[in-house]
Amino acid sequence: MEHTIALEGMEFFAYHGYFKEEQKIGNKYGVDLIVATNFEKAALTDDLDGTINYMELYEIVKQRMAISTKLLEHIGQNIVDDIYKKWEKSTNEVSVTIKKFNPPIGGICTASSITIKQ
Repeated sequence: MEHTIALEGMEFFAYHGYFKEEQKIGNKYGVDLIVATNFEKAALTDDLDGTINYMELYEIVKQRMAISTKLLEHIGQNIVDDIYKKWEKSTNEVSVTIKKFNPPIGGICTASSITIKQ
């Protein structure tokens, strides 16, 4: 049986970007995370040990968003890797989307984004 745990619409102010100005000024980012797992044990027993704790998932994303990087792709891969390391046996798939609001592209653009599904 396959189940998913999702954290949608997480928001962070962070200092990511290819350009030095982006790393100094900072920007608003959005993150959506979906983890495929099997939480049947938790559903049957009402025990948190039978699932992936979404507060711990949030902490992984928060910690990675706090580390200034040039590329959203790098942040996304690090989040995916951290989740697989922590829940190696219970994680079947991770999907993370990171959005940079108002990216500096020289025109109007609400957000740029990347998605990693692994």
